[in-house]
Amino acid sequence: MKYTFQAMTQEQAEVIAETWRYQGDYSFYDMDADAEDLEEFLDPEKRAGVYFVVLDRDEIIGFYSFQQPDEDTVEIGLGMKPELTGKGNGAAFLEAGLQFAKTTYRPKNITLSVAAFNKRAIKLYQKLGFKETESFVQATNGGQYEFVKMKYKA
Repeated sequence: MKYTFQAMTQEQAEVIAETWRYQGDYSFYDMDADAEDLEEFLDPEKRAGVYFVVLDRDEIIGFYSFQQPDEDTVEIGLGMKPELTGKGNGAAFLEAGLQFAKTTYRPKNITLSVAAFNKRAIKLYQKLGFKETESFVQATNGGQYEFVKMKYKA
């Protein structure tokens, strides 16, 4: 696959928020599972310069958010189209996002947070060089959930 990153449009944000539905426990990642996250995702001003879609040819296969809490760090968030998850596509998708972050932001570190139950994602992140740095509990999706923060040396 050849991945292309583009600033996310309003139409693309709405399609992702309204139609992407994950199965089982992974429904935790549905955009409308948390009202605050959904509001940010659909607000063009909050999304500007932060959210990018990932295209394979003209098809949206995923998205990334890139935020810079400080000049040395880029914090990423990501989502892959539900039909593509669990089929061995994650490593290439993550590598493309890491490369985009390195080229665009030139950080020393790339961080992310992942729900602790998501062992599949944690295993992938570790395989590509992320290390667990801490765990924390966060209010989201109507409850309190444990998350793992991970760091990658760019």
